This record gives sequence, C-alpha cells and structure tokens, in this order.
Amino acid sequence: MNQGQEQFFAFILERVQENKVEEAKALLAESFKKQSEGTFTYDYISKFIPTMIALLKPENVEEVQSIMVQFSKNLKH
Repeated sequence: MNQGQEQFFAFILERVQENKVEEAKALLAESFKKQSEGTFTYDYISKFIPTMIALLKPENVEEVQSIMVQFSKNLKH
C-alpha cells in the first residue's frame, strides 16, 4: 500500500461496523490490488461503493459516500 492507500484504509476501518472489519479489509485489499494492476475502473468502483457502504456504521455512510463519489468522478468511464 502506498501512503494514500494507508490513510484511506485507516479512515474507512474507523468507520466500519465492528463485525464487518474483516470484510472491509478484504474489499480494500482487492481495490488496492486493482489500482496497482491498472484494472481499477469506473465499473469496478460503481460496484465497490455500494458494497463498502453496506459495511459502514450508519452515522458514517454520508461522509464516506461523498468522498468515494468524488474520487470516482476522476476515473475514466
């Protein structure tokens, strides 16, 4: 993981439901792998976002969702 990924990883894990931490770690690891392979696409993130949102504590959904949507706007469709 690069520094930005490490920061995002910590940011997300602080906001994930306690019983969903391992699932979130696996999902994040997959997304970082796709980023390093160059296969992290708009199609992938459009599936990643709802999956990750489902793992979050309800009070953190809006904050994280807005960050991920902003990030996805920078990806090629």
